[in-house]
Amino acid sequence: MFSQNEAFLEKFWGEMLSRDTQSIRAAFNPLDAQDRKTVIEHLNRMVTEDGWHAEQRASAQAALDVIKDLHTQI
Repeated sequence: MFSQNEAFLEKFWGEMLSRDTQSIRAAFNPLDAQDRKTVIEHLNRMVTEDGWHAEQRASAQAALDVIKDLHTQI
C-alpha cells in the first residue's frame, strides 16, 4: 500500500512522463520554483545519463520539450 506521498509521486511522475502535453502541464504548473528546478534537473539526468531505458529517455525529453514551451509562452 502506498503512503500519501508515494501515491502523489507515482501520479506526478506518471503525468510528467506520459508524453501528454496537458498532463505534463497540469503536473508541472503548480510547482514552486525550487521544485520546478529539481524536476528539470531530474529529467535532464534521465535524458543524458546511462542506465535509463530508451522509452524513459523519450518520455523525459517530451516533458522537457513541454516545459521549455511553457517558458517561451510566458
